Amino acid sequence: MKAIVCNEFAPIEKLSFADVPEPELNAGEVVVRVRAAGVNYPDALIVQGLYQVKPALPFTPGFEFSGDVEAVGEGVQGVEPGVRVMGMAPAYGAYAEKVAVPGVCVIPIPDAMPYSDAANLACAHGTAHHALKQRAQLKAGETLLVLGAAGGTGVAAVQIGKAMGARVIAACSSKEKLDIAAANGADVLINYKDQDLRSAVKEITGGKGVDVVYDPVGGDAFDACTRTMARNGRILVIGFASGKIPQLPVNLTLVKEYSVIGVFWGNFTQAEPQVYADNLRELFQWYQDGKVHLVTDAELPLNEAPAALTKLMQRDVKGKLVLLP
Repeated sequence: MKAIVCNEFAPIEKLSFADVPEPELNAGEVVVRVRAAGVNYPDALIVQGLYQVKPALPFTPGFEFSGDVEAVGEGVQGVEPGVRVMGMAPAYGAYAEKVAVPGVCVIPIPDAMPYSDAANLACAHGTAHHALKQRAQLKAGETLLVLGAAGGTGVAAVQIGKAMGARVIAACSSKEKLDIAAANGADVLINYKDQDLRSAVKEITGGKGVDVVYDPVGGDAFDACTRTMARNGRILVIGFASGKIPQLPVNLTLVKEYSVIGVFWGNFTQAEPQVYADNLRELFQWYQDGKVHLVTDAELPLNEAPAALTKLMQRDVKGKLVLLP
């Protein structure tokens, strides 16, 4: 079968599209024919050796996928061959025509749900959901500022913030991106290329500041947010798409009495599997109710994975990308 292979931690263009052995089926596992694989920022970091985890080489990247169950190992319950599923590959491997994962890592999806949506729902929306619900404990009526609000996880945060009853301020670097945020429910828009983010937030909130910041960007935007927080506010640290990991002046957290909260969705899914399952059920309900939906920038063939990851790293993606083996 064909797969994307990382032979060395190196620039993205070093990835290869190659023939690899089909996955073996072990007890407790299922083999899934992958119909769509989600493209996520950690994928781009992992293959360059820049992520918290470094898999043994060589390996196939990708952890978010959807497809059809081909085979079921001994002891697996709840799925059978032919069932459409979405899943997570804990040992990576989703950028391939087939993947073997523990049976507990897949769940059936509705017949009406496109494979691309199923492949892209868990990570971006799952991250935003966990961040806003468990980590920030966002309340109806609070003000939520979403940085990078046109990216996959930013769009998800806008949608979920609205579903939870917040007033959502979207911050992006262009009018085109702000239009996407507005189409997904943002109440107020800030173009931080043309406007001073700190001043704009102060004006919008009448000097109060924001209750929650959802920050997958880092860099200068984070620095501005440290000075725009309301009392008892929460800054959610999601990632550093800007490429700059900021430094926090902790005296501001003392004077303004706000919290800085780290969000590592992958760790959450392992540490609190029951809460994660409850979150997924709520996300599926919101999806079926139309409160959340997937914004897919492009569907690309599997062999274009390097181009997809490069596009993602350049912050040139509106919503999500998906690979189709």
